[in-house]
Amino acid sequence: MRKLIIPLLSVALLFGSCTDKEKEQQEREQAEASKAELIAAVADRDQLLTLVNEISSGMEQIKQLENILTVSGGNETPGQKAQIQADIAAIQKTLQERREKLEELEKKLASSSKQNSALQQTITSLRSQIDSQSQEIASLRGNLSDATARIGSLDAEVDSLNTAVTQVTAERDSVDMQKTQLANELNLCYYAIGTKAELKDNKIIETGFLRKTKLMKGDFDRTFFTVADKRTLTTIDLNSNKAEVLTNQPAGSYVISEGNGHKVLRITNPAAFWSLSNYLVIKID
Repeated sequence: MRKLIIPLLSVALLFGSCTDKEKEQQEREQAEASKAELIAAVADRDQLLTLVNEISSGMEQIKQLENILTVSGGNETPGQKAQIQADIAAIQKTLQERREKLEELEKKLASSSKQNSALQQTITSLRSQIDSQSQEIASLRGNLSDATARIGSLDAEVDSLNTAVTQVTAERDSVDMQKTQLANELNLCYYAIGTKAELKDNKIIETGFLRKTKLMKGDFDRTFFTVADKRTLTTIDLNSNKAEVLTNQPAGSYVISEGNGHKVLRITNPAAFWSLSNYLVIKID
């Protein structure tokens, strides 16, 4: 009997030893798994914190773009506008990448036994911030489009105003030209200098035996007259020792004096001199 008990005790001790080793192995494996899961959880937390900083930085970028649009008031240069559009596109792409990264982290937390409710709240908050930033970017894009449309409208108005100014300028120039032409025509004067015979031959005067010389009012030869401007005609060199004004220029508006050995007619009052007629006839001998 004693011999039987000893082998049984040996078997029991051996079985007990195996059970303890298996338990220790399981505990080690559980510890390793827990450690690996903890490391993964810490890594996920670190990624989440990095994402928090990135989203905060993204908000700063958006505010900078808002400030640029506010300061410029829609008066961006083509180069600035292209840069803003590129920045908006880049931020939109980054927001999408962050959204996808956030979803990936949320899935990891959902499957982890180490899920932390605080981290889940952070994810919810970050998702809200990304949505808000997406709306901000959409608003900026809309503002930029509105500014572009407004600039296009202003450009059209400027073109229209330029056309109107061009037309008005052309009309003004035309009026000025007409005024100048009319003023020139109104200031035209005509004078004829000749001997009695020359004036008679050109049908400017009519004379006869014992008849007073008189100016013809009919079809006289206008080519015999010199055309001048009342505003600039002040003296007429008569190239004669004798001269007589036959037309009715008012006395006191002119003088006939000596100059360089012959007569010179000087107009002293142009307005009065031409007040009665634009024609001047001078007879010389």
